[in-house]
Amino acid sequence: MLDKVVIANRGEIALRILRACKELGLGTVAVHSKADRDLMHVRLADEAVCIGPAPSGQSYLNIPAIISAAEVTDATGIHPGYGFLAENADFAEQAEKSGFIFIGPTADVIRLMGDKVSAIAAMKKAGVPTVPGSDGPLPEDGDEILATARRIGFPVIIKAAAGGGGRGMRVVHSEAHLLNAVHVTKSEAKSAFGDDTVYMEKFLENPRHVEVQVLADGQGNAVHLYDRDCSLQRRHQKVLEEAPAPLLDPEARAQVLQSCVDACIEIGYRGAGTFEFLYEDGGFYFIEMNTRVQVEHPVTEMVTGVDIVKEQLRIASGLPLSICQQDIQIRGHAFECRINAEDPKSFLPSPGQVTMFHAPGGLGVRMDSHLYSGYTVPPYYDSLIGKLITHGSDREIALTRMRNALDEILVEGIKTNIDLHKDLVRDTNFQQGGINIHYLEKKLA
Repeated sequence: MLDKVVIANRGEIALRILRACKELGLGTVAVHSKADRDLMHVRLADEAVCIGPAPSGQSYLNIPAIISAAEVTDATGIHPGYGFLAENADFAEQAEKSGFIFIGPTADVIRLMGDKVSAIAAMKKAGVPTVPGSDGPLPEDGDEILATARRIGFPVIIKAAAGGGGRGMRVVHSEAHLLNAVHVTKSEAKSAFGDDTVYMEKFLENPRHVEVQVLADGQGNAVHLYDRDCSLQRRHQKVLEEAPAPLLDPEARAQVLQSCVDACIEIGYRGAGTFEFLYEDGGFYFIEMNTRVQVEHPVTEMVTGVDIVKEQLRIASGLPLSICQQDIQIRGHAFECRINAEDPKSFLPSPGQVTMFHAPGGLGVRMDSHLYSGYTVPPYYDSLIGKLITHGSDREIALTRMRNALDEILVEGIKTNIDLHKDLVRDTNFQQGGINIHYLEKKLA
C-alpha cells in the first residue's frame, strides 16, 4: 500500500499530484532541480529533495537521483506525472526492482505501447480500429516498400516506431519521393530515438484528433471516461481541448469506447491511460496510446466527476477501481486552454519573473497552475505555466465561461499565449465544433 509518494515532476502537474495525495492522506516528497526550489509544490510538500542542477538530463531525467530520493525519504511510491520519465519503461522497471511502487503501468506494457509497431499489432488483436498500413516495420527492399504503398494508396506517412511529439514522421504524396523519404526518416529516427525502425500508414487528409480516457486496475477491471477532442494543434502540440468530443457518429463512438476497454483488459493495463485516434468521415483510426496521465485530463474530470489522479493512486495501492462503467455519465461540457509562457505571435519562450498573477474564478471555472506573484519562470523546461478549464451544462455555456475567464486572467511580467486563446474561443468555425487538426496551422498562416 502507498504511504508516501515521491512526485517525480515539476510545475502544475506536480502540484496536482500533491493535492490528490493530501486528499488521500498520503505523505509527499517533492524532488526538484536547483532552478525549481521555489515551485509551489516544493513549498507545500512534507519533504523536499534537490536532485541536481537545472538541466533536466541531470535532474528530472536522472533515474538514480530520483530513486535515491525515494530511498532516503522512506517513500513507498513514485508518481512520474507526464513528460520526463513518465513513459520510460526502464524507469518503471528500476523503480519496481528497487522496491517502490511505480504509479503507472508495468514496464512491459509501457514498452509494448511505446513502440508504435507493437502497439498497432496489439490494438488490432484487441479489436481497436487502426489506420491501414504496413502491418509492421518497413523492409529494406525498395520494391516491397513501393508495393506496400500502392496497396495502402497515396498519400502515405512514414513514421518512426519510437517517435513521438510530432517528430520522426514524413508525408509522401507520390512514388517518386517514397524511397528517399523512408531513408531520411530512418536516419532521423536513428539520430533522435536510437532506433531506425519505421513503418507506413495511410495519411488521412483532414482528420480530427479524438482520444479516449481509460482507467484499469490490472485486476481485470477497466472503464472508459468517454472522449476528448484535441484537434486544435500547432506543430503537433495541443493548444486547446474539450470534452466530450462534439459531432461524432454515435454508433462508431460507442464501438470505439468499448474496444478501448476491451484492449485494456487484453494487455493487462494498470492505471490511467489514453487511446489516441484520428477521426475522419465517421471512422476512428488508432495512432498511439499514452501510458500516463495527460495534460488535458481535467476536462474529463469536469464532465465525469472522476478524480483521475486519485484513481491512479488508489490503483497503485492495490485497490480495485472505485467505479464501474454504469456509474460514469457525461454531465455537460468542458474546455481547457493551455497557458504558455511564450510570445503569442512568434511562439518563442518567455521566461522571467511573474510580477502579478490573478486566477479567474466563478461557477464552473478551474485554474490548474503553479504560478504566483513573484515566481520566476525558468528557461530550462516546457513553457506550460497553467491550464484554464471551464465547465457548463452545455458546450455554449462552457465556451462563454471560457471567454469570460480569459478576459479575467492576469499574468504580468512575462509574455503568454492568452491573446491567442481569446481569439480561438471567438472563432466562428471553432464555435460550431468539429474542426480538423490542420485548422489552427492554416489560421495562423
